[in-house]
Amino acid sequence: MLHLWQPRKGYRAGVDPVLLAATVPAQAGQRVLELGCGVGAASLCLGARVPGLALTGVEIQPTYAALARRNSQDFEVVDADLAQMPLALRQRQFDHVLANPPYFDRDASIASKDSAREAALGERTPLEKWVEIAAKRLAPKGQAHFIHRAERLPDLIRALPHDMGSIEVLPIAPRIGRMAELIILRARKSGRGAFRLCAPLIMHEGATHLVDGDSYVPQIRAVLREGAALTF
Repeated sequence: MLHLWQPRKGYRAGVDPVLLAATVPAQAGQRVLELGCGVGAASLCLGARVPGLALTGVEIQPTYAALARRNSQDFEVVDADLAQMPLALRQRQFDHVLANPPYFDRDASIASKDSAREAALGERTPLEKWVEIAAKRLAPKGQAHFIHRAERLPDLIRALPHDMGSIEVLPIAPRIGRMAELIILRARKSGRGAFRLCAPLIMHEGATHLVDGDSYVPQIRAVLREGAALTF
C-alpha cells in the first residue's frame, strides 16, 4: 500500500492520478517523466506497480515538490515551471510522459481563493503547451499519457504534434447511463496506428447513488486498493 504526505490544506490528490498511473504500460528499466507532479501521486503509484522505473517529476510549487521528495527518495523531483525546464532536463528523453493538467479554463470559471489549490486546478499554462512539452520529451516510440475533463478532448487532440499518432482514448463515466466526465488519452511518438475510442470505464456500481460508502466497481476497486493495472 502506498502512503503519501500531502498538505493539510489546499489541493490534495484524488483518484484521477491513480487511474492515470494504472493505464501506463511501463516496463522495468524505462524512464518516466511526470509534468506537474504535485506530491508525486501518479508517478509513485506507477512505481509501486512497476518496480525498476527511473521516475522524474517537474513541479512548480516548492511545497509540493518537497513533499514529493519526502514521499520517495527514489523520485527525482525538479523544481521548475514546465514551460521553463532546466536545460539538463530538456536534453533528456523519456519512454513515458504523463500529466494531469489543471482542469479549469479560468476564462470560463472562477479561481480558487487558495493559491496552491488554484495552481493545481486553474489552467495557467495553456493545455496546448502541456501537450507540446510532453511530446518533445519523448524518446522515439515513447508514449504520452493525459487525464482530463471529457469536454477538453478536442483540445487535446488538436494540440498533438503531427508526429504523435496511435491515439487511444478511454472515456470514464461515473455510472451506467451517465455521460463520461473524464478521459484518458495516450499517443505514441511516430505512432501509425488507427485512432481508438474505447468503451467507457464505469466507476461506480448502480445507476444512482443510494447510500454513502465505497461503491466502486470491482475493476476500479482493484486499482485503488490493490494497485492493479488498468488496461485499454
